[in-house]
Amino acid sequence: MITVIDQAVQAQLIASTPESRAVPACLRYERDDPFAVRVSFPPSASLDGSAVEWTFGRELLAAGLRGPAGSGDVQMWPCGPRRTVLEFHAPEGMAMVQFDTGDLRRFLGRSYDVVPEGHEAGELDLDQGLASLLKDA
Repeated sequence: MITVIDQAVQAQLIASTPESRAVPACLRYERDDPFAVRVSFPPSASLDGSAVEWTFGRELLAAGLRGPAGSGDVQMWPCGPRRTVLEFHAPEGMAMVQFDTGDLRRFLGRSYDVVPEGHEAGELDLDQGLASLLKDA
C-alpha cells in the first residue's frame, strides 16, 4: 500500500527581471497528512541559499487547476492551457513559480489513488493526534 508520493518536477521561477529561470522542485503527498500537499525547492532556488518547503491544501491544488484559487499565503491559477502559476507569500517577500499543468494534474491524480477525494477524514488518526498533543502539553 502506497503511503507517500514524491514527484520531481521542473518549475520556472518568475522574476521581476527578464531572467526567469528553471528550478527543480519536488511535490509530496502523504497518507498520514491527507489534506496537505507539499512542494519543496532546493537551496539554489532561494535568495538566502536555504531549502524552502511550502505546505497547502490538496483541495487548493485541485481548485487552482480549474481557475484562480487561494486567498492566503499560497494562491494559484491557470496560465494558459499548459501552465499553472503558484504564488507564495511570506514576510520576506513573494515568489511566483510556474509549473507544467500536466505534471500537477498527474500528481493530483496519484494522490487520489492513495486517498480518494472526499475520504481524507477517514485517514486521520484522531486518537493518536490528541494523545500526542496532550503528551506535549
